[in-house]
Amino acid sequence: MNLPPRPASHQDLPDWLHEGARVFDPGQNREAVVQFIGPYEDPCSRRVMPCAVFLRPEGGGRERIVAPDVPRRAGDG
Repeated sequence: MNLPPRPASHQDLPDWLHEGARVFDPGQNREAVVQFIGPYEDPCSRRVMPCAVFLRPEGGGRERIVAPDVPRRAGDG
């Protein structure tokens, strides 16, 4: 199975994906706001994501951490 390479840093991200951007989160089937983009280490598995995207649903709610290839440009969902 050939998977597309994942961005390793902010420099590899599309211009529309930045902190404060409105995006579509397909995992929640709703729009969200990017809170932070940066490294994340899962405290249970110790797995490190060098460039994780932290999303919070529009209007508030629980933050979600996803890989940078998960969110889509708002309006494209």
